[in-house]
Amino acid sequence: MVVSNYPRSDRVVLYNLNWEQFNRLLEDLEESRSHRLAYDNGSLEIMTPLPDHERYKNALSLAIQDMADLLNLEYECLGSTTWKREAKSAGVEPDDCFYFQNERQIRGLSRFDLDRDPPPDLALEIDLTNKSINRLPIYARLGVPEVWNYDVERGELTIYRLREGEYRITENSEIFPPIQIREIPAILNRSGDEGRLASRRRFRDWLQQQL
Repeated sequence: MVVSNYPRSDRVVLYNLNWEQFNRLLEDLEESRSHRLAYDNGSLEIMTPLPDHERYKNALSLAIQDMADLLNLEYECLGSTTWKREAKSAGVEPDDCFYFQNERQIRGLSRFDLDRDPPPDLALEIDLTNKSINRLPIYARLGVPEVWNYDVERGELTIYRLREGEYRITENSEIFPPIQIREIPAILNRSGDEGRLASRRRFRDWLQQQL
């Protein structure tokens, strides 16, 4: 096992880590779930989210829930649950994740097996700093249909849809087809100085206009 430390203190990357070692590390970190993990064919990145990272994650997660409420979509939010498949040598903890189409299939489940259960319908990733491991190939092997990636520095929200095993950038979400998803960061940032309650009201007003 090789360890690589980066200049920033928010991450460490381990190389040549087999599946058993990955699972033992998951068990060791079980009591301290402030990390985000990504495992890809023996490479493991462990990230500790910074405050700005969590702020953007919470804002976008609330926006997703507001859209679901307004469109009367049943959903389940499972946060940074660990998703993994040994056969694909892939594991990841998203910044947030949601079930929509498959919510009924997983309703009430406390343990998941992606060889049997459907993966989340939507995963959310926040890029505050460049990640060492590309999450998209991991999500593709896990079969997550849609991934939203928000680049904080650029202020851009990119929507990826899984097509024939690969992600392609799309303009709109298939979960929320009537809504201009890529405009969301501008709406949220525009009201960023107003406080959370005012910002959320303004976002809901924008949603009503979209519909």
